[in-house]
Parts: sequence; structure tokens; C-alpha cells
Amino acid sequence: MQKILLAISLVFIGVNSYAAELNIPNVLKTGDASNGSSLVATCAACHGNDGNSINTDWPSLAGQNQKYLYDQLVYFVNGERKNALMTAVIPYLKTLSSDELFDIAAFYAESSASVGQADSDVDLLALGESLYRAGDLSRGIPACTACHSLYGEGNIQAGFPKISGQQKGYLISTLKEYRSQSRNAGNYALVMQAASANLKDNDIEALANYMHGLYRK
Repeated sequence: MQKILLAISLVFIGVNSYAAELNIPNVLKTGDASNGSSLVATCAACHGNDGNSINTDWPSLAGQNQKYLYDQLVYFVNGERKNALMTAVIPYLKTLSSDELFDIAAFYAESSASVGQADSDVDLLALGESLYRAGDLSRGIPACTACHSLYGEGNIQAGFPKISGQQKGYLISTLKEYRSQSRNAGNYALVMQAASANLKDNDIEALANYMHGLYRK
């Protein structure tokens, strides 16, 4: 048991040292949400008119922080992140300036996010809450709260995404992509790959269910 705890401690020390080396600005650039609203017609088909997706497999963008959204748009434009559904939109995104991408991010960040409804299965909820809040040290799984906060609001300054109320199917596929390391765009992908490496399928289902229904009361 002591060896396991030591190994986990070393992992966290490495992650913290790595994060400390990243240049996180004190003042974040913000976009023009009003202009952004005129640029998202192409996005509405999947993400909804106000950023709240109605399909469990497509992410909701409403209420998401600007830095995360902007970074993901840049990854798609640069080809670092790939997704079959986004393929049709990328040519349009490539016509936009950096400021206009920020404007799109600002529009969605200022939109009100819907609250999800978790499955009420007692065992599923208990597992999801336990993993989210405390992780599982015996299996080298860190608590999600470390980056995404207690109520899933993320970290605006660091660009850690808001995951509360996010679509369940999208959360499941995303965690599996990080676990398999097929999602690897951006520096923080390394953190998520490490965090999800030891998750089993039932862990991922439980976490997705819990996060989908998570909100600040």
C-alpha cells in the first residue's frame, strides 16, 4: 500500500511541476459575444441555437469557459484535434480570424447552460460521486475536483472545462478517447490521459452520469 501511495504522490508531483511551467496569463483575453452570435449559425445544427445540445453524443457549449472553447477551436483549425462531425465545419472556421474565434467562445460562454438529469440508480450515483470527489488512490485515479472543482465548474484561468450538466454520451466518449490516448490535442491532454488511464468502462459510465447531473445548488 505504501508503494502505491508513493507512486501516486510522484505522479501528482510531476503533474504539478509540469503545470507550474505553463504560462497562464493573469488577465485572460475576452471576445465580443454580440459579434459571436452572428458567427454561430453553422454550429447550431449540433450544439443548439443557444449552445445547449439536444443529442447526448454532441457536447453542450453553453456556459463553457472562453479559454477552453477558444483553444479547442484552434486545435480543430490546426488539425491537432479531429472529429468526424466537425469535419464539415472546419473549412468555415478557417475563414475566421483569431478574434472572431474568441467572439464565438464569448457567445457560448455567456449563454445559460441547462441542468442535466442524472440516472437515479443508487449504486451508479454512489460510484460516480466517490470517483469524482475522492478518486481511488488504490488504483491511481485522482479526484476530478482537483481540476474541475467541486461542482464541475472547471477553472476559467487555466482553461479547465466546465463539465457539470455536460451530455452523458459525450462525456463517455471523451473519457474513453483520453484513456486510449486518441485524444491528444493540447498540453492538458497529457493530464487527462494520466487521470483516465485506470478507469474501467463502468467507472466512466458512473462518472459521466454523475457529472451530467452535477450543478451548484
